[in-house]
Amino acid sequence: RSSDLDHLHLILLKPRRFMNINGQSVASAAEKFGLDPENIYLIHDDLDKPLGKLSLKLGGSARGHNGVRSCIESLHSNCMVRLRVGIGRPLGRTSVERHVLEAFSSTERELLPRIMEQGAELVLEHILRRTESEGSKGSSEGHTNYG
Repeated sequence: RSSDLDHLHLILLKPRRFMNINGQSVASAAEKFGLDPENIYLIHDDLDKPLGKLSLKLGGSARGHNGVRSCIESLHSNCMVRLRVGIGRPLGRTSVERHVLEAFSSTERELLPRIMEQGAELVLEHILRRTESEGSKGSSEGHTNYG
């Protein structure tokens, strides 16, 4: 899906492949649309943050996240901006795999619209600030990390 925001053209991609190989889809889209890795935003779950906690991170390792690892490997770069969405650690004896794959509880589902709205706002604000910063510098080298 693509959209225009102010003077920006945004492309939204939801890979249809398994998470462990979703980097292939991201790399294919990057090639098709002529995107450099630093202009790609990954949105992914984060076990180390409580449910609903959001943060933006620029670059770095995959930190054990197989989908992020796949993107880093497929793009040959770790320069993507990432929106990390907290899902918390599993409780009791629930495995990590089961925790990340199981459906949200009814209580958790009630929180999702607010979390998604806040996440979208964070990403859009970051894009707009980067664009303003790059426009004033006359280059695309400025990066800001919020979060």
